[in-house]
Amino acid sequence: MYLITGGRIITEEAVLDGFDLLIDGNQISRIARRGELEIVGGVELIDAEGGYVSPGFIDLHSDYIEHMAAPRPTSLMDFNLSIRETEKELITHGITTMYHSLSLWKGSEYAYKPIREPENVRRLIDIIDETHRSKHLVRHRFHARFEIDNIEEIASLKAFIAEKKVHLVSFMDHTPGQGQYRCLEVFRATVKGYDNLNDEEIDRIIDRHQRKEKLTIDAIRELAQFAREHEVAVASHDDDSIEKLELVQSFGAVISEFPITLEIARKAKEKGMYTAAGAPNVLLGGSHSGNLSAAEAIREGSIDILCSDYYPAAMLHAVFELHRNHGMDLSEMFKLVTLNPAKAVNLDHEIGSIREGKKADLLIIEKIEPDFPVVTSVFVDGRLIQKTNYRVG
Repeated sequence: MYLITGGRIITEEAVLDGFDLLIDGNQISRIARRGELEIVGGVELIDAEGGYVSPGFIDLHSDYIEHMAAPRPTSLMDFNLSIRETEKELITHGITTMYHSLSLWKGSEYAYKPIREPENVRRLIDIIDETHRSKHLVRHRFHARFEIDNIEEIASLKAFIAEKKVHLVSFMDHTPGQGQYRCLEVFRATVKGYDNLNDEEIDRIIDRHQRKEKLTIDAIRELAQFAREHEVAVASHDDDSIEKLELVQSFGAVISEFPITLEIARKAKEKGMYTAAGAPNVLLGGSHSGNLSAAEAIREGSIDILCSDYYPAAMLHAVFELHRNHGMDLSEMFKLVTLNPAKAVNLDHEIGSIREGKKADLLIIEKIEPDFPVVTSVFVDGRLIQKTNYRVG
């Protein structure tokens, strides 16, 4: 048992001062005014030292594992080592539930990544699944990012779903001229950033991608239905029109990931969908591809969820950035990385907020500088898995 005292507790409703929190087993047992809970033998006292006591972060979209497994295009590390080293980083950033976003991606003629070869993706999926039966620091989940031209992998996706190895499915279309790359000049600049190609070569790539065969609407609908039948949440990706929103919602999609414009984010919310943006977008002041500003959309209530995307540290810092520099309510900003993602994937009955009876996935967050928050304690399933003490240099 643990008694956390001396902190400011982030609940679903407010930030509580002057309260203690008791962990018993894997659950939050009691929240009571300071001094009301009797400390008996076997209870370890944890002093939060004025820091925030927060739910653990839930990251629904991150391809960071690809970087850890393949830090160079031609360097594939041991995948089990990659998972274990990744989770050691994740807890330092407060992420206690990670949806690894692995791409079921058809081969690319630019920015080739061997980590996205089907056999390597399968190996990572199996290792993620194995974490549920072995000792690990965080909850590992698999977010299947299915590119809709990857017709050859339909059977594989369905098999992964049937084997209960998939926990979230998103359908992606990175064809230039729509979605994330609706502006072809952004696509050109992106490709040039990956490979030393001239304009004529890029024109040929654009033409080939715009002509490629894709899944039919009926095939996507059938796949989405199959996922829902297996209680897997469905997301769309890079929604860029009202028509696309209506289409993906007809498939049963409940999450709109990275809506391209503020107007689309608003419409997704109006239609009752959860909306997700990248936390790096907040720190950078906008999208790296010139699309929606996450901070602006959050300010007007059009974004529900922040995910790390490719930079795990961004979730923690984005929450405080939005509070400090955009004047937004801190407890509401914490929901972007805790309760709202939990609701989107139907985990809010177990995790995502500090409430008696829920699992004790908790963080203590302190500020070692006025504008620099750090995670100093991490609990997962009621166990203290990390405590960090910063020293005076």
